[in-house]
Amino acid sequence: MDDRNNNAVVGALMLVAGGIIGAGAALLFAPQSGKRTRRDIVRYAKKAKHKAEGVVDDFSAQVSDMVETVGDKAEEILDKGSDMAYEAKKDLLKAIEKGQDRLEKQRSRLAKLIG
Repeated sequence: MDDRNNNAVVGALMLVAGGIIGAGAALLFAPQSGKRTRRDIVRYAKKAKHKAEGVVDDFSAQVSDMVETVGDKAEEILDKGSDMAYEAKKDLLKAIEKGQDRLEKQRSRLAKLIG
């Protein structure tokens, strides 16, 4: 188990050392000055910021449109539901009236039979 730990530590140290050596080599062989590189990094960061803002704005607009569409559909469904409820109430009243008429006919018939 000690060998595994030692191998892991050695591997990690070699990785860090390779990173440091690579960074040093990059600085030695850089084709432009540090000032120019910093300016390029700032320019790149500003471009990335503007692109990110554009993406956020587009996403916000799409979400707003989706929310508006869902709201419109919900309102439409509620309107249809109220129309359907009104029609159902009318049909129920008609059925009750028919039932009352039949009940009245049966009552009068029964009254004739009884006397």
